[in-house]
Amino acid sequence: MADTSLATPVPVPRISRNGLLFALLGGLALWLPLVQFKANRIVAGEGLSLPGALPGGAGWGFVCLVILLLAAGLLYRLPLGWRLGLALIGLAAVILSLGLAAKGLTPEGNRVVRVAPASGFWMLLLAFGLMGTDALSRLHLSRKARWAVLCISLGLIWLCLASGLLNETSVMVEYRARADLFSRSLWQHLTLAFGSLAMALLIGLPLGIMVFLIPKLRRGVLGVLNVLQTIPSLALFGIMIPVFGWIALNVPGAAQIGVAGIGLFPALMALFFYSLLPVVSNTLVGLRTVDPAVHDAAFGLGLTQRQVLFQVQLPLALPVVLAAVRIVLVQNIGLAVIAGLIGGGGFGSFVFQGLNQTAMDLILLGALPTILLALVAGVALDLMVEAISPKKGNVT
Repeated sequence: MADTSLATPVPVPRISRNGLLFALLGGLALWLPLVQFKANRIVAGEGLSLPGALPGGAGWGFVCLVILLLAAGLLYRLPLGWRLGLALIGLAAVILSLGLAAKGLTPEGNRVVRVAPASGFWMLLLAFGLMGTDALSRLHLSRKARWAVLCISLGLIWLCLASGLLNETSVMVEYRARADLFSRSLWQHLTLAFGSLAMALLIGLPLGIMVFLIPKLRRGVLGVLNVLQTIPSLALFGIMIPVFGWIALNVPGAAQIGVAGIGLFPALMALFFYSLLPVVSNTLVGLRTVDPAVHDAAFGLGLTQRQVLFQVQLPLALPVVLAAVRIVLVQNIGLAVIAGLIGGGGFGSFVFQGLNQTAMDLILLGALPTILLALVAGVALDLMVEAISPKKGNVT
């Protein structure tokens, strides 16, 4: 009789914990409505799941595809390249299902009906987006490869929008009705974000250098900037209205150069005040973290104090200063939305118009490009900081 006690056990496949999380998110999303079908842009509408939103068996086909992709992502030993490929296929399938659902549910020539992405769509997008981000982070790509990924991602987004696949979705319908206003709002938003950053660098860098060279000024300057930073954003934007309104009325020539209580100028100034603390404090920190031995060696070579500051200390502090630029730019892209409340323009005008009209499509028209701008700015500046930062293990 054969001895079965020494039989080789059948290996049990290990399950990826991250893959389990993505599968749970995706499984929950399949129970939620993929789209919201509305008779017009204001009414609540009816939620339709993936099988109900697509004609025939197409909906169930997408359901099966999503389940297969999420199930494959559970495998612990699945190569990261394959995992990234599954995520990309999943994202493409989710976006394609939204476009097909919007096209199928919108009657020919009807410009009143709205088909909006619902919670199931966003949850599926999140599940596959997290799967792809997890795979990318674990692949440890080179900096050039990550720049390529960023550019390719932006190119794919542009292709998706330019192809007309999503033309019948509610957000794109609202965009086509306001294309000129959207372009103007984009430039206003960029002006607010980058203009306030430029002003902060113009004032904050010299101020940071000054408090580094004159330690007695640090507590007072940083204390004032900390107070400005603690004022709630909405309150600070409100304070700008009476202050600059009074200046425009009582200071000769102020109104002629654009000073006003409402509009772009007070919003730009509010964002500038918020930007000062990160720039000044990071400039100070960057200069203080320069190795004193480098400082002494530069003096030993005969450099003057001014030469040491501009040729040695500031270049070495540049990664910390650029980190402040990243903080400020991402912060200001988000805060610029509030400018819509005081007539400053930008994407906030769509957000607050949508809130006033209970129109989620208008809110998304302002919120989605704001999120995209912040993500692109954050990733690009992270790569720039990494490029100029000293390599670990290098000997100074």
